[in-house]
Amino acid sequence: PADRLMGALPEALRRRPNARRTMHPLLSFAIVSADPAVADAILSAQSLDEPLGPIHALRQEYGWVLLLGVDHTANTSIHYAERLAGRRQFTRWALTPQGIVEIPAFPGCSDGFQAISPRLHGIARQVQLGASAITALPLFAQTELVLSMIAADPQALLCERPRCERCDAVRDSFV
Repeated sequence: PADRLMGALPEALRRRPNARRTMHPLLSFAIVSADPAVADAILSAQSLDEPLGPIHALRQEYGWVLLLGVDHTANTSIHYAERLAGRRQFTRWALTPQGIVEIPAFPGCSDGFQAISPRLHGIARQVQLGASAITALPLFAQTELVLSMIAADPQALLCERPRCERCDAVRDSFV
């Protein structure tokens, strides 16, 4: 099942009959498309070495980020921009039917991602649906914004939690 922190919609979409899903052991993506070839082309961009490959493929196609009832702490595409900016990535391991596999290029903490919100005016489209906000962002423009933020301030979008091991590791990589 989809991670509950991503909201209820990813699991609902994953269960649709025309959904396609990657088999990445830690960071899978799912796409619902009337054209299975399109979904398969985007999803095939993922590998153990490139866990965020589907986001790269969507950026190449000028795709959009859609946040439904969640904020930017659930916006995985910001991790992709961090990687493009050269921000430190992590290694994790997963237990699979074939044994333990190494997962390089794994993203860090997203708790500081909400700091991007004030910078999105002009590119984000947002509506309220009941108690939930729906935000749409052009992925290419969002990625460029994150790249410029990190270039101006290498600590941009890192969280402020005391002793966050992942954000502290990123900060330590500046030295």
